[in-house]
Formats: sequence, C-alpha cells, structure tokens
Amino acid sequence: MWKRWAVFRSGIWALTILASPAYAEAPKVIASIQPLHSLVASVMQGVGEPGLLVTGAQSEHTYALKPSDARALQSARMVVLVDEAYETFLAKPLKGSKADIIALADLPGAVTLPTRKGGVWEPGHGDEESHDHQHAIDGHLWLDPANARLLVTAVADRLAEIDPAHGDTYHANATATVARLEALDAQIKAKLAPVAGMPFVVFHDAYHYVEKRYGLTSAGSITVDPDRPPSAKRLAALRDHLKATGAACVFREPQFPAPILQTLADSAGARVGVLDPQGADIPPGPEQYFTLMTRLADGLASCLAAK
Repeated sequence: MWKRWAVFRSGIWALTILASPAYAEAPKVIASIQPLHSLVASVMQGVGEPGLLVTGAQSEHTYALKPSDARALQSARMVVLVDEAYETFLAKPLKGSKADIIALADLPGAVTLPTRKGGVWEPGHGDEESHDHQHAIDGHLWLDPANARLLVTAVADRLAEIDPAHGDTYHANATATVARLEALDAQIKAKLAPVAGMPFVVFHDAYHYVEKRYGLTSAGSITVDPDRPPSAKRLAALRDHLKATGAACVFREPQFPAPILQTLADSAGARVGVLDPQGADIPPGPEQYFTLMTRLADGLASCLAAK
C-alpha cells in the first residue's frame, strides 16, 4: 500500500515539474544570420535556444535554403531577420507563413542608411553591381548598437506575448543585454574617437553604420559585390584613389586573398587590417555579437593608429 502511494506521489511530482513554467517548451525561433541569432539567444537564455540559418563563412547574399531549413521555417513560431530585401532567400518561404516575423529594418526607430553607389562611392569608379544595391537600404543594420538594442527589446516583448510563462525571464534578459549593449557602445566610441579623421578603405561597403555611429572617415571599398573579386580595372582605379585620399589602411575580410590586397596597399603606402562584419569564425551564441563588435573596433583602432 505504502509502496503504491510512493509511486503515485512520484508520478504526480514528475508531472507537476514537467508542467511548471520553468520546464515548459520554449517557442521555436529562427534567426537568419549570426549577429541576429546572438541577440535573440541573449533574450532566450535559460529558456531555449534559437535556430540559425546562415552559419560560418556562408554568405546571406547567395545562400540557398536546405530542406531542413524549409522544415524548420514551417514549424517556427518566430523568424528574425534584417529585411526580406536583404535576406532574399527568405522572401518566398515567408510568404503566407504563420510565424511572427520580426525584421530589424521595420522596427520603429531603427536607424537605416542608404546604399552607396560605386566601389569608392564616386561616379566612374564602379564597374560591378552589388547584391546590396538591389534595394535602397544598406542591410548591415546590426552594426549600429542602437539597432541591436531595438531588436533585443522587440524580441523580448513579442516572446513574452507568445510565451507568458517565461515572460519575466525574457524581459530580465533583455534588460541585462541592453545594459551590456550600452556599455559596449560607450567603449567603442572611446576607442575609435582618436582615429575618427583617418581615411581608410574597406573590402566591401559593409561598415556604413559603424562609420556613421562613430564618426569614422571611409574613403571607399575594394569591391561592390562581396561575393566576387574586384576586376583589374577596379584595382588600378583604387590604387590611384588610395594615393589621392591618403588612406591609412586597407581592410580586407577573412575570405579575400591577402596577397592581392597587400600589393594594392603597398603600392599606395597604406597598411592592411582585417575586418569581418559578421564574425564568421566566432561561435554562435549570446556572446557572438559582443565579440564581433569588439573585434571590429579593435581592428579599426589598431590599424589606423599604427605608426
């Protein structure tokens, strides 16, 4: 009799635990790219983990959904992206989707900047067209911490509506993440202030938001399309442009062959640095965004301030 009662009580205890808010299943959330995934993961800490579509060194411009991606999107409760005009591979799958769609570019108060035409943003220098130039807004919105804060708050608010059992956790996580983002913003501002007036050239036009936020002086980009190497004609034009602007640094991205860029920089007396707008080699998770932005600031400051 007592043994049966003990078993019965154990079963009731297990069902109670499984039904409690702390053990309730988290909503299925999918993020398009790593920086957005990191911010969403910060909000969901202690509750669940969001899924991620574009990982590592993959390009969101040329990404093609796998069957597993399509299945994940079909069952998602929320999808977080920059903009359907930026992650174009999501435009068709999200049509008619029952998931809540949170697009960073559409959030009230989001800082949006126009795309800049031409590799060095001057008539006559551009001989290729960019994926980014297919729409008017520069899609790299996450590189402004003010936009990151908006996204964190929006995701937390919506998740709390979808999953009220964990609402307090989402809001507490969002408050802590926003505080970290504000501290990060202040640190980057202080780090980059001494090099604000020094001209530089980037691999592709991905850093407009960083330049605007921190008053940096960019003189142009190596290529308009990040998925295609620059032509010989563009490299020759850039060599002349580097000399004319007195650019202190040329920043490459990890996937671009260093020797070509080094030759270009040497011909203009500039230094070579490395920037990565997505942090392809940084492990996904809540810390990814903070590591990404810190690396960007360090890379800019160390190259531009070098003697």
